[in-house]
Amino acid sequence: MIIHDKTLISEEIFEEKFVCDLKACKGACCVEGDGGAPLTKKEAKAIEANWDKIKKHLDPKPIAIVEKVGFSTIGVDGSLETPLMENGKECVYTIFEDDGTAKCGIEKAYREGEIDFLKPISCHLYPIRTHQLPTFEAINYHKWGICKDACSLGCELKVPIFKFLKDPLIRKYGEDWYKGLVLIGEEYLKNNS
Repeated sequence: MIIHDKTLISEEIFEEKFVCDLKACKGACCVEGDGGAPLTKKEAKAIEANWDKIKKHLDPKPIAIVEKVGFSTIGVDGSLETPLMENGKECVYTIFEDDGTAKCGIEKAYREGEIDFLKPISCHLYPIRTHQLPTFEAINYHKWGICKDACSLGCELKVPIFKFLKDPLIRKYGEDWYKGLVLIGEEYLKNNS
């Protein structure tokens, strides 16, 4: 683990290669898993505040679920997460393209200029998962079999996780933090090649 400005970073984000390959996985991370996407209280409030603009991109069933259970639910670990559909699979904010690719209805509203909230940071940062510790925030690589094509594409393109996730890392930690991370990553790769 590497310490960088109140974060504790797994070396895997420098070592492992990753580039999302939506053509191959069809957005499986929006559908698979044991629970919804982790949410902060602020994100749940942002979804609620923008609900009228988000829900116009959703089908009636997910709208009904959100209006029944709320904009977030409590996961098995006691933290907030996005609600799931009744089948226990996809996030209620998932939309499907004609070819079956799962995408985010929140992000669609953002991309169309209707809201200023992109999507939960946990989704934007994937395959990184963060965990708050008493004095540091841990930044770890979450390995998941559904992302094997992303790992293959990352290897083919030679893109380490920390470079693939530049925008979400800047969104979460800021430009200065990310510049420092790049210096650490480049030094780490030089010394461990």
